[in-house]
Amino acid sequence: MPTQLTVRLDDDLADRLARQARRLHLKRSDVVRLALRRLLEGDADGGERGRPVDRVRHLLGSLDSGQSNLAERHREAVLEVLRRGR
Repeated sequence: MPTQLTVRLDDDLADRLARQARRLHLKRSDVVRLALRRLLEGDADGGERGRPVDRVRHLLGSLDSGQSNLAERHREAVLEVLRRGR
């Protein structure tokens, strides 16, 4: 049997929920259920999936700058790119 939950939202959060529901063509309750599932699924593995670094982990190290010492010379490399107008 489903459990009913009553939640009070401040005006800003209620407006954001309504906008998101309209954008997704869903009921507000469906958007809340989706958000809860995503939050709780992230917590199932210790909350790791919700951290920003974990969301981009697959991208780390995926770009090649062509400079082997970029970590040591990052300031100089950025200034050089800015001087060239890139």
